[in-house]
Amino acid sequence: MKKLIGIAAAASLALVLAGCAGGDGGTGAAEGPKALDELVVGFAQVGAESGWRTANTKDIQASFEEAGIELKFSDAQQKQENQIKAIRSYIQQGVDYIAFSPVVETGWDAVLNEAKAAGIPVVLTDRAVDSKDESLYVSFLGSDFIEEGKKAGQWVLDEYADVTEPVNIVQLEGTTGAAPAIDRAEGFADVIAENPNLEVIESQTGDFTRAGGKQVMEAMLKSNPDIDLVYAHNDDMGLGAIEAIEAAGLVPGQDIKIVTVDAVKDGMQALADGKINFIVECSPLLGAQLVDIIKTLNDGGTVEPRIITEETTFTQEQAIEALPDRQY
Repeated sequence: MKKLIGIAAAASLALVLAGCAGGDGGTGAAEGPKALDELVVGFAQVGAESGWRTANTKDIQASFEEAGIELKFSDAQQKQENQIKAIRSYIQQGVDYIAFSPVVETGWDAVLNEAKAAGIPVVLTDRAVDSKDESLYVSFLGSDFIEEGKKAGQWVLDEYADVTEPVNIVQLEGTTGAAPAIDRAEGFADVIAENPNLEVIESQTGDFTRAGGKQVMEAMLKSNPDIDLVYAHNDDMGLGAIEAIEAAGLVPGQDIKIVTVDAVKDGMQALADGKINFIVECSPLLGAQLVDIIKTLNDGGTVEPRIITEETTFTQEQAIEALPDRQY
């Protein structure tokens, strides 16, 4: 009898220890959904490199506050090592979920395996990771960056449809290795390849910043005096390019046409003013959708592995119409 009691006690202790280990993935699934005000989500942001990123941060923070879910937030200042450090900190703290927008595509398997081992589901927002193991995250919420590049390329293709002479294009790339930089370049190149007169004569990173866009554009104007069009991977770099073009005594939007991606307010204003010719939208307002993903997982449901945001494009006339009600 004493032996049986000992076995029963050991089994009970094992069950308690298993519960303490968070075997339900931190979702509360073993005991049913957690109350929203009991959930803790860790979010590792890229940084504050652009108006788009600032709007993205504000929207995510506001959405979680409205939902009553605690959000632990970190700013990686565009450094992968800072993001990895933040994610490891969230794992140590035992948060229920981790969400982050990767600075670059590669180099995440180790830390994401740590989160998986800890039973903490991970959601990617805005940017993807390049990993063969798709079990390391439950969903990727964000834009189709290749499609954005294609939309930009299509406008250029249409704009220069009747041109028989070479069109010199320069490209202001986003952060080297970042998903939007890679994909927006790819989508753009695929479409303009239909017209052999359209040629990207130079392409350099401006790191998604206005200062970077200005600096790179200044250098490009010196090395390539006959630039016809600038394709910038975001509005901020395009706005920096405008400063450089004007400083060179040229008229942006006329002497040199400009196509950008994002559609933040400053970019839309430049489009309305005729300094930018076309903008492909990339919405930063992902907060509500991210909260919905967390709620669904907390309730024991499943989510799509890829959730694409709905976006549009803007001409000058459309920008003038949209600006008064623009949220970001």
